[in-house]
Amino acid sequence: MRALIIDDSRAMRSILRKIVTQLGFETDEAGDGQEALDKMRAGLVPDLCLVDWNMPVMDGYTFITSVRDNPEWRDVTLMMVTTESEQRQIVRALAAGAHEYVIKPFTPEAIVQKLELLGLKAKFVTPDGAIA
Repeated sequence: MRALIIDDSRAMRSILRKIVTQLGFETDEAGDGQEALDKMRAGLVPDLCLVDWNMPVMDGYTFITSVRDNPEWRDVTLMMVTTESEQRQIVRALAAGAHEYVIKPFTPEAIVQKLELLGLKAKFVTPDGAIA
């Protein structure tokens, strides 16, 4: 399975990459929604996108609506991972086509639980190397 991590923060992309690679995902990254869309148009269609809301060039909400406008990408699972915590923003993102919403700061377990809810449970490798 492949995950596309979309966040303008290199540190946040690194944190999310570590979590999802431990779950068995291969990862790609983009610093904003436009870069992510360009990658998808070039043929990189991930199983999962982890999307920040507030980014330059193209924000996460616009990215989600753009993905949902393309029928070829209807099977891509979209999860917002953002500091936007207002209820109306959460509702807006879900209505636009996001499947789940995680508010920063988060724990690795919160990401794992959301992915399990979405049916994207892969093998989790614990820090001591065990597979859970």
